[in-house]
Amino acid sequence: MREVIVIGGGASGLMAACAAASMGKRVLLLEKNEKLGKKIYITGKGRCNLTNDCTPDEFLFHVVNGRKFLIRSIYNFSPSDTIRFFESHGLALKVERGNRVFPVSDHASDVTKTLERLCHETGVTIKLNETVRSIVCRQGRICSVLSDSGEYFCDSVIVATGGLSYPSTGSTGDGYTFARIIGHTCTPCTPSLVGIELAEHIGAAQGVSLKNVKLTAKYAKKMLFQEQGELLFTHYGISGPLVLSLSALINRLSLRDVSLFLDFKPALNELSLEERLLRDFAARKNEQMKNVMRGLLPAGVIPLVLNTVSFSAEKQANSVTKEERRRLVSALKSLPLTPIKLRGFQEAVVTSGGVSVKEIDPATMESKIIKGVFFCGEVLDCDAFTGGFNMQIAFSTGFLAGSNA
Repeated sequence: MREVIVIGGGASGLMAACAAASMGKRVLLLEKNEKLGKKIYITGKGRCNLTNDCTPDEFLFHVVNGRKFLIRSIYNFSPSDTIRFFESHGLALKVERGNRVFPVSDHASDVTKTLERLCHETGVTIKLNETVRSIVCRQGRICSVLSDSGEYFCDSVIVATGGLSYPSTGSTGDGYTFARIIGHTCTPCTPSLVGIELAEHIGAAQGVSLKNVKLTAKYAKKMLFQEQGELLFTHYGISGPLVLSLSALINRLSLRDVSLFLDFKPALNELSLEERLLRDFAARKNEQMKNVMRGLLPAGVIPLVLNTVSFSAEKQANSVTKEERRRLVSALKSLPLTPIKLRGFQEAVVTSGGVSVKEIDPATMESKIIKGVFFCGEVLDCDAFTGGFNMQIAFSTGFLAGSNA
């Protein structure tokens, strides 16, 4: 009999296997893919932002769902512990903007290789191309795991199957099925850290990237989000760092009650911006608006703004009235955008939702319903903003599950 079976060879599963084996437990890791860490390979655009160099309190501030539940795991295995863990096992790291931590090599594969090597060194048995179909419990505790290859008996099982984001990497919601089989409830899953589709026609703005703009979101007319940073117009709407962060806050809300506003010139108040327009209009009074506006905006965005205020692109600057100018200032400072839906799981960085943390012991990651069953990583109803925080959740909960299994 093997003492511990880990289902899933991603970030949390590999960390759980390493932690359990390092404590002398016999560990079997079952991975449905042909290789380990398939999702790790695409994180951080292939560079793997594996954590954020911050304190536990700072870390928890960036958690969107499951903040209270994660207190024990983050303090037990903090971002600094993660950094020490990888560096002590030979992976050189560096800290970049926003305290994001990456391998010096800029290769996500080196993160997987480090964890895989440690698994081998600690005696973890790894079986690839092994799809788990169910887990079997008797008399309130785990008994065995059923896979395509047969039945594996165990003392503990760690479910580290990931969520639903990037299903091509094997994240197809298996863990939610296992959880429900043994009586757990799951919070409905939605995509998070993902682009937002808009009702507005983007047109020529597609592909335009804006820096130092301010995005505001209101929910039922109450302020929900207001941040300054980068935004990207796409064929469907908007994406980029600001939008990904916003998506984490609105993915469980009715988008009909969410209003978005984009400030192209946050450094200028309305009076200063109007004075700037007056100077531009005076200097180019006989030119068309589509050309005059190029001093303020990228060419691709100009039609979107002019359409909002019902300006013809061919309208001459010297024909703009005082009222029209003020409408234009208002659009530049607060362009209304109408969200229709979030992009799907195929593009989402993480899954929001999952196994209810009310049914998991935050000190051990063990199920409160069935003894010997542990959950860790994205399968749990925990998620955070971008910046290495979700990877840290995987490592912290994985370490705790492996240590206590």
